[in-house]
Amino acid sequence: MAERSAPRYRTFGLALLVLTLVLDRITKEWLLGLLDGQDPITVTGFLDLVMVWNRGVSFGLFQQGDDAGRYLLTGFAVIVALVLIVWMWRSSTRIAVTGLALVAGGALGNAYDRVVYGAVADFFDFHFSGYHFWAFNIADSAITIGVGFLLLDAFRAPAAAAGR
Repeated sequence: MAERSAPRYRTFGLALLVLTLVLDRITKEWLLGLLDGQDPITVTGFLDLVMVWNRGVSFGLFQQGDDAGRYLLTGFAVIVALVLIVWMWRSSTRIAVTGLALVAGGALGNAYDRVVYGAVADFFDFHFSGYHFWAFNIADSAITIGVGFLLLDAFRAPAAAAGR
């Protein structure tokens, strides 16, 4: 049964990876045009649209001030995404394929920004009682949700094996 379902998961995984990339690009292009030279736009009492160029990794860590660092981060992201795609291709559970596709798609979306813009475009600024969380984008969200799916798959595997 695993052999018959693997191609379906592969197609699903590749489609989800491409969808993640497309949604990331569409939202970034739209918001880059909308926010170009603009002050933050208040969407709700807890969400603003802002324009932040992140030269580091998640949450603004490891900020890179030169091209060498940017190329290193970009190369690392692409290599990780390729490893995740191979892992996705070999995975036998839909949960793992979902997680891997989301993480790989998000990593490639942010790598694209680093190549084209020199930094990752972040827009979503959630805040509460004066505290602002880190600005993020669709690719960052996909990576975070994908890691959640991978954790779920990792915790389900031992439980499924114990139930046999």
